[in-house]
Amino acid sequence: MIQSLDPQMPLTRMFRLADGVKESIGRFRISMLIFALFAGIALLLAAIGIYGVMAYAVTQRTHEIGVRVALGARRADILKLVFSHAGKRVGLGLLLGISISLAAARLLHALLFQISAQDPITLATVALVLTTTALFACWIPARRATKVDPMVALRCE
Repeated sequence: MIQSLDPQMPLTRMFRLADGVKESIGRFRISMLIFALFAGIALLLAAIGIYGVMAYAVTQRTHEIGVRVALGARRADILKLVFSHAGKRVGLGLLLGISISLAAARLLHALLFQISAQDPITLATVALVLTTTALFACWIPARRATKVDPMVALRCE
């Protein structure tokens, strides 16, 4: 077909447009997959770390929680205590993380396609995912804190 338009046109390396686009963004696709893999691993490690810190904090406060339960604290009160402790740290971490990400936006600009480094939807989504992960990681220590037997906790010291 092309030869009928211009017989003098040299035809070399013909390919479909979709294949050309796929080939041209192949490197970026692999980079994106690697970044996504590392992000998933980082999120898992963060959840494990938050779980560990909160489990340790609940263990350290077993005596206090036992006293509260002995004085009539309900399960909801203990959950509120643990989650408020975790919420302060999560909020501080989000504030620092968003501040650092906005400051580093210029460095990341070259890696982003069709999105701003300061995109509010992306920042809100990331903040929501991290907050949900952190609160989920706090759930097991919080649930364990509600099952503290006041007699055992008071007998420890």
